[in-house]
Amino acid sequence: MRRIFIFLISIFICASASAREVYSLNDDWQFFYKLDTSSDNARRISLPHTWNLDALAGQGTYHQTTANYSRNIFVPAEWMGKRLFIKFHGVQSVADLFVNGHHVGEHRGGWTAFTFEITKHLEYGKENSLVVVVSNAYQNNVLPTSSEENLYGGIYRDVELIVTEPTTISPLYYGTDGVIVHQNKITDTSVDATVSVYITTLSEKACDLALTVRAPTGDVVLSRYIKGRIEGNNKPINIPITLEEPLLWYPSEPNLYTITVGIGTHEEDQVSATTGFRRIEASADSGLRINGERVPIRGVALHHDRAAIGSALRTRHYDEDLEQIRDIGANAIRSTTAPHAQYLYDRCDEMGMLAWIDMPFTRAPYLSDVFYYATNSFRDNGLQQLREIILQNYNHPSIVMWGIYSLIWQRGDNVLDYVRELNSTAKALDPSRATVACSNQDGDINFITDLIVWQQSLGWERGVIDDVKVWSDKLHTEWSHLCSAVAYGEGGSIDQQTDLPLKSGEIDKRWLPEQWHTSMHEGYAKILNTDEKFWGIWINNMYEFGSVRHNDGISRTGLITFDHKDKKDAYYLYRALWNKEQPTLHIAEKRRNVRQDSMQVVKVYSSAAEAPTLLVNKEAVTLNEVAPCIYESDAVPMTPRTQVVVKAGEMEDHTTITIGNALVQSR
Repeated sequence: MRRIFIFLISIFICASASAREVYSLNDDWQFFYKLDTSSDNARRISLPHTWNLDALAGQGTYHQTTANYSRNIFVPAEWMGKRLFIKFHGVQSVADLFVNGHHVGEHRGGWTAFTFEITKHLEYGKENSLVVVVSNAYQNNVLPTSSEENLYGGIYRDVELIVTEPTTISPLYYGTDGVIVHQNKITDTSVDATVSVYITTLSEKACDLALTVRAPTGDVVLSRYIKGRIEGNNKPINIPITLEEPLLWYPSEPNLYTITVGIGTHEEDQVSATTGFRRIEASADSGLRINGERVPIRGVALHHDRAAIGSALRTRHYDEDLEQIRDIGANAIRSTTAPHAQYLYDRCDEMGMLAWIDMPFTRAPYLSDVFYYATNSFRDNGLQQLREIILQNYNHPSIVMWGIYSLIWQRGDNVLDYVRELNSTAKALDPSRATVACSNQDGDINFITDLIVWQQSLGWERGVIDDVKVWSDKLHTEWSHLCSAVAYGEGGSIDQQTDLPLKSGEIDKRWLPEQWHTSMHEGYAKILNTDEKFWGIWINNMYEFGSVRHNDGISRTGLITFDHKDKKDAYYLYRALWNKEQPTLHIAEKRRNVRQDSMQVVKVYSSAAEAPTLLVNKEAVTLNEVAPCIYESDAVPMTPRTQVVVKAGEMEDHTTITIGNALVQSR
């Protein structure tokens, strides 16, 4: 069947006007561990795939190891004279490709795409073997060398076969599609940009290029034809363009242009790039601005996995996540550690959701970890991954900042010099966007990037939550020249409930009741949510994420559980504060439905236009607004089974509270 399918494809290609064709290679792979004694034990799998699903299901151990993926492809004789490339959209963490036993290339880094040309290793009219050797073991010259996230291992994103003519828009330039749109000058009345086209050829020294720009309306607003000189060595053919009276990209109006570049008069090759034109500015005084308009950031950190599937996410999973992120009222996401799949940023472009992408220069909170190695191979790998991250995501208007580091220490050999090199590299590649870092340290390291995000945990393991106000006031007074935002969030499990209040210094990583998680978010939100001197508030994290370094294999810091289903109380708190389009009415602490004391306080989150009214066993009880969108009753006497109902206009929420003898509850 595979031979018949490829044969039909070859007939189609011969009759097609466009020579570039792209085919999915996601099916018919065989997978086996390197330590298996025989490939007879290989399992037939489809991509995306990770080998740590058994560990996620609690049926095995988490493996950091090496494994092989293999499959055959039949290459029709009609493809003789074509060029063939294989593009991997994500392999965790190191990949080596072999074609018919020949080593084609290696890629070191688990979060970015990469492409190899396989033309010279193929046999036409025959089956050809592909073998990909993959390792997710920590290596001291592949970032990250310290991580709280699981590095699941495997070919966890799509794989494609690209077939082109000898002269083609290059799929080899840092894993991009070969077309990058530089936004040089953006005003309300005009756009000056440069379209950089990277060409790879076997013999030609020049080529004809046709460029077309389509507006968000679908109308062609610009066409150009040029003869470009092919210089090689990753030197592009640059095409300047000017657009008059542009439809700029705003979060509220995400206008997108399509730029198509073709080679030759008969379209020997063609690639399209979608982008939006906007100005990004940031300052300590006026925060982050898009096209001159201040956009207060209400963001959530987004990790790379979920229960049952690990990092092998499909497009529907990103759609589900974005629906919940939009529902909570957030207007920005942070791709922690590294980029997500391109599909996520395509959707952000369309929705007007802003994005921050980290590079994997990070430090997990474990003293045993070494996060930085002062070796050339480590430094080169970080620079390589940074270039891939920026160039592969360059055309997305939703991406407004590049993350240079996260939670690293200043100590060590030349760490500051390396951070400066990363920052200057990012600015040289992309002067149109800001650089950002997330820090929980003092020192000169905080003065390198354009933006700084302070990760704060006061009131959790030290101090009290009200100390955040003292800290923020001091920051605004003494470091007012810094363009600062704040990030926060600690653990809380919906399976653990308690009557005991949060007390800093008594945190046990095995005991993280949901109430403590809620208390921290309530306290921080009350202090920080209206602080306009910060350009943004970032919540750690939108979802719980897998981490074998935690006791039960999961970091409980999310607003939603690891399966992305159960919303914690703090989710509804931010929905009430941030979602201005849909009102929220929610009784907090429903999961603490068995309580010890017969006198109880009822807490409600509400953003309804009408003040909420509370009924306890059908008796009206007064609610007091103790903080924005947070209402509490006085202590109310409870019966053994008490019916609690809250109403606001046509909205209603209810729960049942049982008075028992248990001090703590775990379900």
